[in-house]
Amino acid sequence: MSPLLRRDKTPNPADRTVTLVGKPGCHLCDDARAVIVRVTAETGAAFEEKDITQDEELYRKYWEQIPVTLIDGRQHDFWRVDERRLRTALGA
Repeated sequence: MSPLLRRDKTPNPADRTVTLVGKPGCHLCDDARAVIVRVTAETGAAFEEKDITQDEELYRKYWEQIPVTLIDGRQHDFWRVDERRLRTALGA
């Protein structure tokens, strides 16, 4: 099949962005951050954090679920991050 017609269903992990939605002083957020930093460093995925205390929309949406992990803007996990599940979701 021509490379122009072929479409991989699994994106390259380096093209993905993992977002941690949390707040300062949250021990579960610290635990989640450690897992996400390790996985993104190994896979090449981008990592960013968002603070719900600085964003009303995130606060309303995720207050009872933090930490929340998003992949490319879509919710992946909340409360705890399973390293294997995150790697799989990133296609690694």
